[in-house]
Amino acid sequence: MTLPYEIFIGLRYLRAKRRNRTISLNTFVSVAGITLGVAALIGAVGIMTGFQEDIQSKILGTTAHIIVQERMKEHMSDYDRLTEKIQTVPEVVAATPFVFRQVLLTSQSGVQGIILRGIDPKREATVTDLARNITAGRLLDLLTPVKAMQAPNDASHGELRTVERPGIILGKELALKLGVGVGDTITVVSPTGPISAMGMVPKMRTFAVVGLCSSGMYNYDSSLAYIEIGEAQHLFNLGASVTGIEIKVADVFRAGDIASQIEQELGFSHAARDWMQTNRNTFSSLKLQKTIMFLLLILITIVASFNIVSMLTMIVTEKQKEIAILKTMGATKRSIRRIFMLNGLIIGVAGTAVGIPLGYAFLWLVQTFWTFDQTVYEISTIPVHVLAEDVLLVAGSAILISFLATIYPANQAAKLEPVAALRYE
Repeated sequence: MTLPYEIFIGLRYLRAKRRNRTISLNTFVSVAGITLGVAALIGAVGIMTGFQEDIQSKILGTTAHIIVQERMKEHMSDYDRLTEKIQTVPEVVAATPFVFRQVLLTSQSGVQGIILRGIDPKREATVTDLARNITAGRLLDLLTPVKAMQAPNDASHGELRTVERPGIILGKELALKLGVGVGDTITVVSPTGPISAMGMVPKMRTFAVVGLCSSGMYNYDSSLAYIEIGEAQHLFNLGASVTGIEIKVADVFRAGDIASQIEQELGFSHAARDWMQTNRNTFSSLKLQKTIMFLLLILITIVASFNIVSMLTMIVTEKQKEIAILKTMGATKRSIRRIFMLNGLIIGVAGTAVGIPLGYAFLWLVQTFWTFDQTVYEISTIPVHVLAEDVLLVAGSAILISFLATIYPANQAAKLEPVAALRYE
């Protein structure tokens, strides 16, 4: 099988004669520009994807894949029956009720407004990664009241007495703000208290810190605390009601479809929101950053394409006599145009073929040698993940830009008239 003569001639044109080495230099610069552009794109997209997936895993480790709540009411009373019904939906792995309220935490050294979650310690581990995120204590410690000695008061006639305090687990950053650790006590102030002549009186209760947790997300670790669900119902005067039901599914990327199935199963009175809806702003921001980074770095490839235009224009100028001879031998305008377009494609393919492994090598160096203090940054290395579709997008963009850069010089070569080029030969 013989190759088309356009390829043979195009490859010869990429190598200049000895009297004009500028074309060979421009060919090298064009390939190098495409290579650097592709490598930069692979590196940037790989790092952005890595950070996006790292944040996604941390969010999914702290929050449930789907949350079900009442549409018309703030509380849900028949949660046991609903939980059993939800667990019959295909692809639902586990479900557990929860209580969710804003409260004020006070300690001897600080005050902080937070989100307090009431959870079932035995079932929470089947829905979220809270048990694995605990750095001090255990999740099941919430089930055991902590015995402590209380200072004497007038009623106790100066004698110390033993009291039992319910446990609470704090985020690591929250504990630092309040200046407390495991074994210390804090006071939870709830705005929903008894009503008196002066209005609603805040309800206060003392808890003992039995554990600390770290999800790797500062916003979560500085604003979340956990208590046993029965204690939360008592603290917020919920009786036998809860805020909602949190659910874990088999495939997190099908959570939206599964949430729709759950709504159909439970009826209109219940709303199911998946993790993508509840964290829409975060993931939209990450996607926008990744898109902007891609568009900015594609400019490197566009700049390299100008080198392709100038190089091919120089070849057309130098090879006018050869082009005229080809036309007199029967070469059509289409064939001449194809010769120069193939030159641009060869440069684009060569630069892409070298740039992709160079980008992977850059990511390997970044992940291997660029380390961080995990106690400060929550990560030890930069997260990296290169998706196949991103590589195809980068490669396709580089080759397409290289091809588009050939249109003008190829048309100029195709328009060349043999009589004008050979007039003085």
